[in-house]
Amino acid sequence: MAQIGGSVLRGVADALFPPVCMVCAVPVADARTLCTPCWGAAHLIGGTVCDGCGTPMPLSLGRGESIHCDTCRAGGTPWDRGRAAAYYAESARALVLALKHGDRPDIARALGHWMTRAAADLLPETDAIVPIPLHWRRFMSRRYNQSAELSRAMARESGVLHAPDMLRRMRPTEMQRARSAAARARNVEGVFAVPPHMHRAVRGQRILLVDDVLTTGATLSDATRALRAAGASQVNVVVFARVEANRDR
Repeated sequence: MAQIGGSVLRGVADALFPPVCMVCAVPVADARTLCTPCWGAAHLIGGTVCDGCGTPMPLSLGRGESIHCDTCRAGGTPWDRGRAAAYYAESARALVLALKHGDRPDIARALGHWMTRAAADLLPETDAIVPIPLHWRRFMSRRYNQSAELSRAMARESGVLHAPDMLRRMRPTEMQRARSAAARARNVEGVFAVPPHMHRAVRGQRILLVDDVLTTGATLSDATRALRAAGASQVNVVVFARVEANRDR
């Protein structure tokens, strides 16, 4: 009876509010999905990827094998392993902007689902999922933290502990947009910290750090260093979208 009642309610909701594409708003069969053209422009990442940053690699690996890109082999990131669900272009870019600046936290569930799939091999070695925090001033103006919405969706789907209070942004920062890699790093240097009362909860834990976009990695790098300083035994990262290497400056 409960299933029948749920089906009826969904039917009524679809009749009153027909599902539309999350990008272009044309009618689609199911909610929280994309139309065919927007799917074609989604640039989802699949296949073999760098184990350190999630960038696609033109190789085929055997089960249990991993590979690193030149940047990660040279020690380019302070975190252990990284994944991304899509490239920051076309549909994926539109989804990020809608979530971040378009007052669309409702789409986080779908984006979080794609991130959960991208991070499927990281989740079994994760004790807690932690989002990149907003400063309270920006949180008050935006009314939600887009990274926390994504991490919450991942936690619900995976069953892993969601720990949005493990990390704190200690001061407000300027927007990273249009800054060089060096300027981005300076802008967020030392901005994250684990609150003293959370040190015991972080110590020895394997953390999956969540953000919406990876550009130069400055934000995730500073957050990783803060978690390690508090005693985290492992820090992996996952983002919804990553900027292609030749576009990240």
